[in-house]
Amino acid sequence: VSDASGCSMIALLHTGASKFPQNLLSRARQAVSPLLLAGVLKGYSSIVSRKLASHGFGASMAAMSSFPPQRYHYFLVLDFNATCDKPQIHPQEIIEFPILKLNGRTMEIESTFHMYVQPVVHPQLTPFCTELTGIIQGMVDGQPSLQQVLERVDEWMAKEGLLDPSVKSIFVTCGDWDLKVMLPGQCQYLGLPVADYFKQWINLKKAYSFAMGSWPKNGLLDMNKGLNLQHIGRPHSGIDDCKNIANIMKTLAHRGFIFKQTSKPF
Repeated sequence: VSDASGCSMIALLHTGASKFPQNLLSRARQAVSPLLLAGVLKGYSSIVSRKLASHGFGASMAAMSSFPPQRYHYFLVLDFNATCDKPQIHPQEIIEFPILKLNGRTMEIESTFHMYVQPVVHPQLTPFCTELTGIIQGMVDGQPSLQQVLERVDEWMAKEGLLDPSVKSIFVTCGDWDLKVMLPGQCQYLGLPVADYFKQWINLKKAYSFAMGSWPKNGLLDMNKGLNLQHIGRPHSGIDDCKNIANIMKTLAHRGFIFKQTSKPF
C-alpha cells in the first residue's frame, strides 16, 4: 500500500477516495499515523529543497536567513557625554568615552571600551549635566585626563587588532557632533593630536534616513520607534546610547542595509 516514502498511501487517500467504499476509506485514513504523516512531510520538504537547489535557488534561500555582507570588518560605536549647562559652558569637555566593537559579519558586540574622564577647565559638574547624563561628580573625580584616555583607546585598538592595515573598521555616531565638533575641538584646545581613525565615521541618522526614507528628528528615540525597538537603558547615558546604536544597526543590517561612510574626508 505504501512505498519507501509513504507517498503512495497519501496519494491513494486523496486521489482515489471517490473509488473506495466509505468504511474501507475510513479505516485506511485511521491507519495513517501522525508519525507516518510527519515522515512523509519531511521527505516532501527534502524533495522540494533538492528541486529548488537544482534550479539555483539554494543560495538565495540561505541568504533569506542571513543578511548581506558589510563593507567593514568592524563598526566602532561611539557616543560621548560632555560637560554642559544652560546657557552652554565653553569649552565643553568629554566626561564619558564609550566604544563598542561591533562585528561587521554578525553585527554582535565583541568588545567594549568605557572610561570616564576628568574635566580640567570646569572640573565641577553642573546640576543640569548630572540630571541630563546621570553622571555624578564622584564618577569623574580622580579619573584619567582626556590625553590619558586617548592613549588607552589607542592601546585598546591595538589589542583588538583594529590598527592592522588589513582590517577595515569605522566609527559610528548618532550625529556628526562627536567626531566633527567635540573631539577635534577639545584636542585643539588642549594641543593634542587627533588620531586618523577618528577622522572618518558613519552618522547613524544619515544611514537611517537612507534606509527608512525619513529623518529621525529626535535621534535614537525616533529610530527605535521607527524600527519597533525598545529603548535600552537610560537616555543620554553614553554607554547605553552606544547599545541602542548597535541594536539599530543590527536591525537595519538584517533588513539588508549596507552601511557606508557619511563623513567627508578631513
